[in-house]
Amino acid sequence: MFLTGRSVLAVALGVVPLVLLTGAGLPPWLVLAGWLVLCLLLAAVDTLLAAPVGAVRMRRDVPLRARQHEEVDVAVVVQNLGARRLHGWLRDAWQPTAGVANRGRAPLDLPPGERRRVTIRLHPRRRGELTSEFVAIRSTGPLGLAGRQGRHSVRGAIRVLPPFASRRHLPSRLARLRELDGNTSVLVRGQGTEFDSLREYVRGDDVRAIDWRATARAGSTMLRTWRPERDRHVVILIDTGRTAAARVGDGTRLDAAYESALLLSALAQRAGDHVHLLLFDRTVRARVSGVDGPALLPALSDAMAPVHARLVDTDWTAAFGAIRSVTTRPSLVVVLTAQDAVESARSFLGAFPAVSRATTVLVGSATDVSIDALARARTSREDVYLAAAAERTLQDAARVADAIRRAGGEPLAADPDDLPPRIADRYLELKALGRL
Repeated sequence: MFLTGRSVLAVALGVVPLVLLTGAGLPPWLVLAGWLVLCLLLAAVDTLLAAPVGAVRMRRDVPLRARQHEEVDVAVVVQNLGARRLHGWLRDAWQPTAGVANRGRAPLDLPPGERRRVTIRLHPRRRGELTSEFVAIRSTGPLGLAGRQGRHSVRGAIRVLPPFASRRHLPSRLARLRELDGNTSVLVRGQGTEFDSLREYVRGDDVRAIDWRATARAGSTMLRTWRPERDRHVVILIDTGRTAAARVGDGTRLDAAYESALLLSALAQRAGDHVHLLLFDRTVRARVSGVDGPALLPALSDAMAPVHARLVDTDWTAAFGAIRSVTTRPSLVVVLTAQDAVESARSFLGAFPAVSRATTVLVGSATDVSIDALARARTSREDVYLAAAAERTLQDAARVADAIRRAGGEPLAADPDDLPPRIADRYLELKALGRL
């Protein structure tokens, strides 16, 4: 049983008989007690006349997946099996991070034997698994003073995937990939190129590309052309340790790493390369390998969704060992981490793998754009101290980047919005240079 706002108003209206009847000589306590008893009787009768909430059948209609920060509709189908009209409210008990509109409440007017579909709009604010364990129903009586309430255990679950906001950069990069793969051929063979076709020599072409056997057969100078090789391997390692939890821009470093990985994977998949994903701190938190074609991006998003940063130091020796266990073929290794402090980068640099000529290692880091602004501010004494700290941070990041270059890697640092397209552009450059 529950009481509505009308019952409170009905009790408050007892002031009227209290004033009138006490003036007629009745004791105030008797008038007040009589009025309260009357209100309780009306509320009890109203509750008895309300439709029973147990005579209801429910089922859910919930999509399996949704993108973070994108609206999604979930539905509860309610059927009234009783003999009375059910008039009241339904509340779907999603957690606060689901961003439920109107707190999950929706009006319900259900005649006997009929069925209604109640739609609830969610706006997920957090990745992972969202669940609703029950649906609560309140059935009000004809007077609107009180009613019955109950809950039905009807579980609903939806997996919230990373938003993939960087997909807006994908069309322009795919156009460049098509130009690289179809419209232009490389004349000099590189580590990541394969034979494409023969054509006649034109003044200005590189003489190293002349095919002398084809020239002898054709009677004219023939040139070999090469195109970027397909079927290469791209290994993406995402650091899920404590540095991934730092805020940069509107999200965390881990969010920026997810965006970079998804954009690069979408591009590599269209280029015909194999993509492997590892999420690692002290153990493998998620792994995607051996998935190609249209199933790749859904598999990556599913693996990323429930993984959040942990406040532990990453074991880089085990992390690079996990990379070697994925593939031993020449590949592009992309490590998405935050190596901008000398002290915390020592274990990373100490475990950095010996890079062969056939393997390229990119180290991508999402940086805080406010640091550059702090380093330039000089308007007050506090700004000077902040600027000194910001400059020290930038110098430490530059020292770590130099150490990565000396170890054979390529550091890439940018703000969270620019990091995904920069990594994708570097991938295309390596394709064009024949290094992948």
